[in-house]
Amino acid sequence: MSEKQLDLLYSEVEEELRASVRSLLEDKSPPESVLARVESDQVTDTALWKELAGIGVTGLPLPEELGGAGASLRESAVAAEELGRGVAPVPFLGSAVLATAALLEAGAQADGELGALASGESTAALAVPFASAPGSAFPEAVREQDGRLRGTVGGVVDAPAADVLVVPAVGGQGPGLYAVPAAEARVATVVSLDLTRPLADVSLEGASGRLIASGADAERALRRALVTGAALLSAEQLGVAQWALDATVDYTRTRTQFGRPIGSFQAIKHRLADLWIAVSQARAVVRSAASAAAAAGEPGAGAQEAAEAELNASLAQAFVSGVAVKAAEEAVQLHGGIGFTWEHPLHLYLKRAKSDAIALGTADRHRLALAGMVDLPAAPA
Repeated sequence: MSEKQLDLLYSEVEEELRASVRSLLEDKSPPESVLARVESDQVTDTALWKELAGIGVTGLPLPEELGGAGASLRESAVAAEELGRGVAPVPFLGSAVLATAALLEAGAQADGELGALASGESTAALAVPFASAPGSAFPEAVREQDGRLRGTVGGVVDAPAADVLVVPAVGGQGPGLYAVPAAEARVATVVSLDLTRPLADVSLEGASGRLIASGADAERALRRALVTGAALLSAEQLGVAQWALDATVDYTRTRTQFGRPIGSFQAIKHRLADLWIAVSQARAVVRSAASAAAAAGEPGAGAQEAAEAELNASLAQAFVSGVAVKAAEEAVQLHGGIGFTWEHPLHLYLKRAKSDAIALGTADRHRLALAGMVDLPAAPA
């Protein structure tokens, strides 16, 4: 990696992006608004998504000639942090990360879809189960025959809001990646733990798909998408953990017991100090994963950069998912009775942390992948 890529600090541009996204979320999507939306029939906030498109969030890693911001995945990771901090009900992970990464890797064949995604005119979803981990075998749930796609994929993230589906399918010529209008699929929303992030079962019954990558190119595009998704998911988890820590510190300063703020008690201080250390460590891991993912997407990047991106993404998921869950659990406990109520947004953060922990590969699966990457021998039976 270059010196710039090794720099784990946030740049001035990244901090300005953070401030813009945070200000927009505080204005358009405060916690009470998110709580009200998860009880409605329309969970995804399309108006907020348009606002985010207006400040360039939907097309951060896309080249300027396609209408994107010409930035990198480092900037996308900053946006993911803030969206995690606000548990924003928008299709960022499904559209601006997973689907966009697959389409970018597919090359010029996907320029039409990428331009529409960059402007916010449309959203996309990668039609794989949300639990899929980098390194998974190319899925065979969807089959292609005579230009038509048939099959069902369960648990696709952000599919209910998608205009375009990026579908991995296997046909007579082997693996392929297809762009399919969502109107040609049956998208059935399923109950998910995370109330702010819809999942759906996607059924294709003879849908027409436009081939955008085939063979090894399709396999590489899918793998790249899952690695990028795992790296930026860890940034979202960092945002969840940071919000939980900040909210808990604020609460323990104002909640009194025995005539003193509970934050003055030594036991509470120690728990918060441990949590602060874990979140700080998580931030370093996330920044490394985002930098490695960005380096792998640069022109001229090769197998070494791709391997480093995969290693760092798995390292981030192996560590940060546990930190996010721990932070959310501690927040619920240290908020006392109010932390267990529906009216307080804490349960949204706990559910997001728990669902993220099993998305794009569990921590155990990523640890196993890491062991293979560094040639760590298996424990004796």
